[in-house]
Amino acid sequence: MGLRKDIGIDLGTASVEIYVKGRGIVLQEPSVVAIQRSTGKLLKVGTDAQTMLGRTPGEIITIRPLRDGVISDYDVTERMLRDFMRKSVGVQIVKPRIIVCVPSGITEVEERAVIDAGIQAGASKVYLIEEPVAAAIGAGIDISQPDGNLVIDIGGGTADIAVISLSGVVVSASIKVAGDRFDEAAIKYMRREHGLLIGEQTAEEMKIAIGCVFPTEEEMSMKVTGRSLTTGLPQSDVVTSTEMMDAFEEPVEQILEAVQQVLERTPPELAADIASNGIIMTGGGSLVRGFDRLITSRTGIPTVIADEPILCVAKGTGKSLDSVHDMQDGTLNLSRRNRFG
Repeated sequence: MGLRKDIGIDLGTASVEIYVKGRGIVLQEPSVVAIQRSTGKLLKVGTDAQTMLGRTPGEIITIRPLRDGVISDYDVTERMLRDFMRKSVGVQIVKPRIIVCVPSGITEVEERAVIDAGIQAGASKVYLIEEPVAAAIGAGIDISQPDGNLVIDIGGGTADIAVISLSGVVVSASIKVAGDRFDEAAIKYMRREHGLLIGEQTAEEMKIAIGCVFPTEEEMSMKVTGRSLTTGLPQSDVVTSTEMMDAFEEPVEQILEAVQQVLERTPPELAADIASNGIIMTGGGSLVRGFDRLITSRTGIPTVIADEPILCVAKGTGKSLDSVHDMQDGTLNLSRRNRFG
C-alpha cells in the first residue's frame, strides 16, 4: 500500500498506456480481455489475452471492450481498468485521481461512461482531456502560446485532427477511421484479390511489415498465410507493399478529407502559423509508411511524425497531471470539455 499516486490514462481502442506521476509510463498493454463464457470470470487481460485472439475454444471469449475510441462494453472496460490500475500502482490507501484522454468528437453519454468506469475501477475523481490536446503536449508543443498548431492523432479507433492555440481546441474533426479500419481494409483486400481469409492479427502484421500509403523507393513483400475461400485449406500468398497501398486507399482518403476540412475552417491567422510551424502526427497509425509524405504532398505543409508517436497521448495526459494539483474547483482547463466526475 502507498500514498495516493495520480494517474494519466490513454484508454485506447488498441492499447492502454498508464502514466504515473514521478515514474512516467509504467504500463502499455493491448485493450483485450479473455473471459470464461459460462461464469463471466476474468481469465486474462492485456498482452496475455491478445495472444488468445482468434484461438480460443468455445468456453472462452476474447473481447475488445473499446471500439472506435469509446467504450462498447462498460462492465468489461471497468474490470480491465481495475486490473491495469492495480498492476500500475498496487493497492492505494487513498484512491488516485486520474486523467483519461478521450476523442474530440465524444458525446456527453460516452464521456459519462468513461468517468463512471474510472470511478468504479477505483479512482476518487476522473478528469477528461481531449486526445489531440494530450498528443500535442506529449509531442513537446507549448500549447499555451498563441501560435496555431495542427495535430493529427491516428489511433486504433479514431483519427483526431485539431488546430490548437492558447491551450484550447480551435477547430477539430474526429472520425472513426484509424488503425482498425486499415486492418479491416487489409482483410477485405486479401479476400477480394487473393481469395484468402485472414484474421485481425495477420492483418496487423501485414500493416506493420509492408503497409504503406505513399510509393516507396523499394518494393516490400511478405508471405501471408490464411484459409483459402475456394478449398477451405491453409494457403500462402506473397503480398507486396504496392498492394497494401491499394488496400488502404479508402480509409486514407477519408482521413485526408477530414484534414482538408479542418484546414478550410481554420482562421487565416492560425492557418499562417500552421504553414510556418508545419503539421505534427502522433498515434500508431502515423507509423504506416509514407503517411507524413502523403499529407505533405496533399496539403503543401511540411509534416513530421513526433518522437515515440504511440506514447505521445499517454505522455501528454501524464504531464497534464500537474494541472490537477493546481485545481480547487474540479475542472481541467486543458480542453474545451471541462467535464469531470
